[in-house]
Order: sequence, then structure tokens, then C-alpha cells
Amino acid sequence: MFRQKLCATALIMLGLASGAGAEESDVQGIADLVKLLSGVSVEGLYYLAYQNGESNGAAFNQFTVTRGATTIKKKLTGNLDSRITLDTYQDKDGNMQVRLKYAYALFKFADLGPLTKPNLEFGQVHNAWLDFEENLNLYRLQGTMFIERVGVFNSADFGFTAAGLLGGQVSDDYQKSVNKKYPGRYGSFALGLYNGGGYAAVEANKSKVFQGRLTVRPLPDVVPGAQISYLVILGKGNKPETDTTTVPDWQTSLVMLSYEQQLFAVTGQYLTGKGRNKGDWSDAVTYNGYSVFAELKPTGMWRIIARMDQLDPDKDVSDNENTRIIAGVGYDFGHRNLLLLDYDAVNFKAANAEDPSSVNLTMQVSF
Repeated sequence: MFRQKLCATALIMLGLASGAGAEESDVQGIADLVKLLSGVSVEGLYYLAYQNGESNGAAFNQFTVTRGATTIKKKLTGNLDSRITLDTYQDKDGNMQVRLKYAYALFKFADLGPLTKPNLEFGQVHNAWLDFEENLNLYRLQGTMFIERVGVFNSADFGFTAAGLLGGQVSDDYQKSVNKKYPGRYGSFALGLYNGGGYAAVEANKSKVFQGRLTVRPLPDVVPGAQISYLVILGKGNKPETDTTTVPDWQTSLVMLSYEQQLFAVTGQYLTGKGRNKGDWSDAVTYNGYSVFAELKPTGMWRIIARMDQLDPDKDVSDNENTRIIAGVGYDFGHRNLLLLDYDAVNFKAANAEDPSSVNLTMQVSF
């Protein structure tokens, strides 16, 4: 829609410039602008919040912008697109900062046998997992997905991601009424090779990290909303290697079952691994955990969400597990503009640990 408005405005300007008295250079300048704006789209995503709670023994009561992203996309040729995204966030001192989140070329290829709409991102790209999960669980405004929230990795990195659908696409009715994202008839896939430290870190060693996701939709004609997904990560943490230290291993596996329909969406996942992207666990500790999420859509635009995360951050240490409970009610204004009131609390099993909790009112603005 915004792309159409950009081009329409430029065309109107060209028409006015073509009228009586217009200089030839003016007409050419507007024509160049029309050409530049052709295939350009601008998107925004912002989380505007009020938060009241306690963390690390300190109370807080604040209005804030928890995150913001501005994206510009440009269609360059028939099979080549580009994207750049600026990410706005609040640093530990409370200052609003802007950094680069995505900057990549997107190559699109013709179907190859059962591979439908194969594509390749090159540059500062999506990783193999989070964009997929965030199109099942739409409540990133409440907080990050489980695997990112527990510190394994973040959503973007430097490298490449190859992705596509499997066996064509599910029905148009399903895409219109339930979910049009990742509509592969028999599933989808993504795999990539990355620096490994994430988009906010400098590469600290020569090693690279492999990530691969395979999603299977086993019964597309009977229960198209049912999917099974598996993620594997193999590599090293982003830590310098010296004569006296080695880079910790990073090996992670995650399996997720998900089901979507018009009235609800549910996911359940199990995570196990050793190490993470930062490479700051010197012994590459092993961990495991699980997360379950449900979204109910009882009437109209109202939404009810619930989520539980459970993590053992070091299997060699006893009584260090933690459990997070999230519950909320929201209203969907359409086009992913959401208002959510939620309660978020973490319970640490360890004695004398602080248990943070908060009540949050968050508006997601999307265009």
C-alpha cells in the first residue's frame, strides 16, 4: 500500500511538471524520481509500552518504546530484491539507540522440482529459525521467542540464508483465513552459514556457524495447520581463540510441534544444547528446557495468550532451573496492529533468588 502511494505521488508530480511552463530539466527530474521509487516500499514496526514491576530487587514504573524497526525494500530486477532495516532500542543507560538490523540482497530462483520459491539472502540476514517462529507466535511485542530469550542467539547475523517451500503451497482458503506465511504444502526449510555472533557483535574468530531448519506439514489436505519443525546449530561461540584458550563449542537442537486454525494457535517446543553465540560460557555448559504457547481468538478481534518457559541453564548444577509464566489479553486492530495487556513473572528455584515480575501494556504499531 505504501509502495503504491509513493509511486502514485511521483506520477502526479510528473503530470504537473509536464504541464504548461515546465522546464525540460524539471520533467526529467520527476521522471528519474518515478523510476527510483518504482518497486520501493517502506515498513514500520514499533512497540510502545507502559511497564510496572520489579526486577533485580528494584521497582520500575515507566512509559517506554521497547523496540522499533524501519524497513526499506526495493525490487531491483525480476529476481533480485534488497532490504535494509534500522533497529531502534533502549540501551542499559536508558538512551535510545539506532543500529543496523538487516542489510541484504535477496536472490529469488525458479522452482526446482519439489523446491518451491527458493531464495537466498546474502549480507546481514535473518537466521534460519526466528522469522519462522514469529509468524506462528505473533506476540514478539511481549518479548523475544524462547530460544532467544534464554540467550542462545538473536534474530539476525552476517552470512547467508537459503530458504524455500516444499511441494507447492497449501490452499488459498487456508492462507487467507489462517496464515499466509511459510505456506509450503509439505513444509518449508531454511539453512545458512553465519559469523555466529549475531548482528550486534563483531566476528571474534575465524569459525563459522551452521544453522538448519526443516519444517514438515504431514497432512496438508486434512490438517494443514499441523507442522513439525526441527532446528540444528553447529559451530563455535563468538570468542577469540588464543594460545591458552579455545573457542567453546556451540551445538543446539530444538524440535517444535505447532497447530494453527482460525480460532487458535498452539506451539510446544523442546530445546537442548551446549554453548551459545556469545561464547562466554567457558566450559560450554549444557542446558535444556521447553516452552508452550497458546493464542485463543474467541470473538472478533479479541485475543487471549498464555505461555510457559522452563529452562535448566546448566545441567551440571542442581536447583538452578527457572520458570517463566506469561498471560495476557489483547485486541487486534488488523494488519498486525495489536494492543496487549499481559502479566510476566519468572520464578527461580534457587534459594534467595530475586523473582522479577511485571504488568505491561504494549501497543504494536505496524505499517
